[in-house]
Amino acid sequence: MKTRKMYAVITAMLMLLACNGCGSNTENATDYIAGDSAPGIVPENADEEAMPDAKLSAHKSKFAGEAVEGEAGEAAPELYRDEAAPAAAIDGGMKEFTMADGGDIAIDPPVIDEPVEPAEIGQLTAGEWKDHENWGFFANLVNNGTISFPSFGIDPTQRITVNVTAADGSVLPNAAVTLLDGDHNAIWKAVTNKDGIAYLFETNGRKGAFVSASNPDGADAETELETARSDSQGANLVTDRQVSVTIEGSAVYYPETQVMFIVDTTGSMGDEMFYLQSDFSAIAEEVGTDQTSYGVRFYRDEGDAYVTKTGSGFTTDTSQIRSALNAENADGGGDEPEAVAEALSEAFSSDDWNTEAAKIAFLIYDAPPHTGKENMLQEAIETAAAKGIRLVPVVSSNGSRETELFGRAAAICTGGSYVFLTDDSGIGGSHLEPIIGDYEVEKLHDIIVRIIRDTQQK
Repeated sequence: MKTRKMYAVITAMLMLLACNGCGSNTENATDYIAGDSAPGIVPENADEEAMPDAKLSAHKSKFAGEAVEGEAGEAAPELYRDEAAPAAAIDGGMKEFTMADGGDIAIDPPVIDEPVEPAEIGQLTAGEWKDHENWGFFANLVNNGTISFPSFGIDPTQRITVNVTAADGSVLPNAAVTLLDGDHNAIWKAVTNKDGIAYLFETNGRKGAFVSASNPDGADAETELETARSDSQGANLVTDRQVSVTIEGSAVYYPETQVMFIVDTTGSMGDEMFYLQSDFSAIAEEVGTDQTSYGVRFYRDEGDAYVTKTGSGFTTDTSQIRSALNAENADGGGDEPEAVAEALSEAFSSDDWNTEAAKIAFLIYDAPPHTGKENMLQEAIETAAAKGIRLVPVVSSNGSRETELFGRAAAICTGGSYVFLTDDSGIGGSHLEPIIGDYEVEKLHDIIVRIIRDTQQK
């Protein structure tokens, strides 16, 4: 508001006080100047819950020529300030004027004429790390004791990389691959990605002897597995074996893609909930909904309003997902561990997954699972791997080291990548720096879109 406009408002108010006599209170005066005669001024007794966030933020800020914080932390344009105006009219924020009987009355500062714009969607920053593409780095961390596994029952250290190709050397996506022991009992199952690669893991001391692969067109093959080679001397260290399987078949690509968001909605997840609510439509629009469907599930913990909750099954109608997200708020929790095991178990065992679709799930969370849930977690991760669901953990603010290691283990075992928020956006609490190599800081929006596109096979 220009200074002369402000003088007019103050003058009108003082005239009103003179007419009403002594004893008029601040509440009545501010109600008057916030009425039709002086729009844009927020009354002291305004209902904060009914007030728009940006207007309330401006109401609570200083009126001293400073920038007003927007509803998501973005600085709004500076307040108008006429350098020729008396200091009493502007400086010092709320000013007090003496009434005829000597009493003081406080006048709320005018709100700036321009609305405070909300922060641009997609502001959260993040990094992505792929342990499968940095296996030597990962092996060194484990072998020198910097990090250790299993994490909540998930052990990604005994990796077998399988390349499945046709007779002509072309890659075969969507082939079901199985690690077998000497008696042909299944140890681990996975599905090749669009590059014809799958990852198998020896678990619980069970050793693999054979690898079988079956193409969607029915062709199959089996090969013997070489003895494990340790990346370093000593026992129980990271191993890496490569095996190729050739099938007399042809490539079968799936045009459909299923994307699930599994979201921790406990009290510490407010920033991340706001991000999804504001940015989901932009993600879906950029990726497209042509043969890409979305689903969302929520979880909290025992003693909260719910432990797990289905927001929406898979659908190409993004308004359903948006409505489910907008209906949620961050609440509950209290202690660090949350119902991660229950959420993943229910999500991956669901019959909603299409066997003839590329699949990916984003776990958006900031706390580890409960101890004692190792069997449930291992079964959930094995189910995801067998169905070809790539799990991408997105670790939010205030995550712990055990949260990171669980997320990385789950991502490795399902062929996914590890995503983590960074402090670069200045939004939310502090974010744990993961124990990884060099990475690029990007917008979380861009990472999610890229990962979905990389998963798509069309």
